[in-house]
Amino acid sequence: MHTYSSISMQTIYKIFKYAVYASLTLNIFLFFQEESLATRQTFSQGIGVADIIQGFAATIDTAAWVFLLILFELTTSIFSTHTLSKSRIKLLFFAVRIFCYGFILYAFYGYVTKMFLINGVSPLLVNDACTLIGQNFSVIDNLDEYPPLSYENCAVLKGQDLFTLDGQPIIGSAEQWIAIQRLTWVDVINSMAWILIVLVLELDIRLRRKQKFSEFMLMMSRVIKLLLYITVLLAAIYWGFLGDFLDFWDAFLWLVAFFFIEMNLFSKDKKQIVL
Repeated sequence: MHTYSSISMQTIYKIFKYAVYASLTLNIFLFFQEESLATRQTFSQGIGVADIIQGFAATIDTAAWVFLLILFELTTSIFSTHTLSKSRIKLLFFAVRIFCYGFILYAFYGYVTKMFLINGVSPLLVNDACTLIGQNFSVIDNLDEYPPLSYENCAVLKGQDLFTLDGQPIIGSAEQWIAIQRLTWVDVINSMAWILIVLVLELDIRLRRKQKFSEFMLMMSRVIKLLLYITVLLAAIYWGFLGDFLDFWDAFLWLVAFFFIEMNLFSKDKKQIVL
């Protein structure tokens, strides 16, 4: 009876874990759909190759992280130490890791450039936003949502000082622009926090493998990661209240996913991890 219960709980755990991984994979396509609509407004004259990272930073970032997540899962839970010690496997995983980190850093650069892009606004000397209807203007709804200017949404802007994104027909009030500019800052901070989390995890694994992990270092690692996880949790909460649901849901799923990775990495029966 005890064995049956243990197997059942383990099965449920795995189903839940892989459901989270599948949801994160689905988010790649959801972010692509969202950013495709947004780039039609922020790059109304057409998006060039050099601008792809600004327009699709979240899509590229999520895709690279999903590949890295799969790599962590394979090396910490699926493959045996013997398999991971093979030269071809080690070389393949090293190449995949470098590929993923390259795109993650590239996406971080995209978040930074997008932040500067969104901060480039200028006053729009128009008394009534409704007079711009029919001139291909859009209004701010969220960081990646810019619906066409209409009689319904222009009424909200009446009596307010208007600002437009430099070179693009996107308008909004000062309050709206400040709100999405803060969201771009949260994107940058969240991206940097996740990069630091993975760097600490990589260091943890290597020091444990070389048996150079003292109690003090273990404590410092836990404190640093706790602070970083709190940072991304606060980012998720911020998106939940002031951003859109997809950003919040994605951030929440990543926290759950890395909880599983932490469980894999530091499980008591895992004596050695070869990377």
